[in-house]
Amino acid sequence: MAELKATPGDITRIAVDAIVNAANTTLLGGGGVDGAIHRAAGPELLAACRIHKGCATGDAKCTPGFRLPAKWVFHAVGPVWRDGTHHEDELLASCYRHCLDLAREHGLRSIAFPAISTGIYGFPLDRAADIAIRTVREHVDASGVERVEFVCFDRQTLAVYTHLLGNEPQTS
Repeated sequence: MAELKATPGDITRIAVDAIVNAANTTLLGGGGVDGAIHRAAGPELLAACRIHKGCATGDAKCTPGFRLPAKWVFHAVGPVWRDGTHHEDELLASCYRHCLDLAREHGLRSIAFPAISTGIYGFPLDRAADIAIRTVREHVDASGVERVEFVCFDRQTLAVYTHLLGNEPQTS
């Protein structure tokens, strides 16, 4: 069984094989996690993202990490929260599954996820964290990933993930 843990901090500084970017459908950068990852990785990331010509909601695409500690960036497009009746849960779970599929395809052993869709996209944090953890637990063994870090940018997110994982937060 893979190790799953909540980690406080900045996902752009996490030493794992791949980090996940909470991207938009264009993959051309944005605010929040997306903007931070693009800034930290350097302009090469934008050029690599352009090749993909976008990404559908619920899917994920892969690029090199360039100037990041992580070798790879998986750009996952989470759903915008509307009211919970527009397949938001299924689309969010699909992001996590697609990232684990990419990890398997690349033979990776560690991955770091942000709280996808909980920022400007407005997905309720408790619900999103439950979907994230449940989906990863269900699919991580088939991926070959041995370590999953849910990187939490703020205290509220860290508290929710720590509670749901039933462990103490790790410092990086």
